[in-house]
Amino acid sequence: MALIDVAFGHARTVLATLVLILIAGTIAYINIAKEADPDINIPIIYVQIDHDGISPEDAERLLIRPLEQELRGIEGVKEMRAKGYEGGASIFLEFDAGFDVDKAMTDVRDKVDLAKPDLPTETDEPTVHEINLSLFPVIVVTLSGDVPERAMLKAARDLKDSLEGISSVLKVGIAGDREEVVEVLVDPVKVESYALTIDSAIDVVRKSNELV
Repeated sequence: MALIDVAFGHARTVLATLVLILIAGTIAYINIAKEADPDINIPIIYVQIDHDGISPEDAERLLIRPLEQELRGIEGVKEMRAKGYEGGASIFLEFDAGFDVDKAMTDVRDKVDLAKPDLPTETDEPTVHEINLSLFPVIVVTLSGDVPERAMLKAARDLKDSLEGISSVLKVGIAGDREEVVEVLVDPVKVESYALTIDSAIDVVRKSNELV
């Protein structure tokens, strides 16, 4: 009660203090840095290992085990998960919150280099990746409709060209865009009747596909 009595007794001072607090808060809100898409560090780094034709069982034995033996020694690793699949394997390393991403990437690359001699010679170069939300697409536009595929692709390409014209857009990609291929079936009997060869027919088709 004494505090309330003091506040009522100094009403002007209390009101002036509240006004100053509101003004300071407004100024801080206006000047503080704000981002619509902040760069968030996710404490996960993964190693990708590709080996053409390898089975999931062999991937676990020949790819995952040698790398796990080296990666276990990295400081700050909270959990390590691995998965072998047809054609390769992936190893996910979850670090403690607040980790130094640059140091962690360096440590993982160093350990991967130590494990390389134990991998099969046919294995592709292992790659180390950081999971960074800023590298993911911000906007995804889906086109659908009861129209031919060629018309849909033309609309998608036109939209891609329009979006690339925006200065703040870094990159635009199209998913599901297939390269058109024309299959030419050659009748050997007809080719021979025109006194041509298969090679000459292929040469004619190739030249007709060139831009002049």
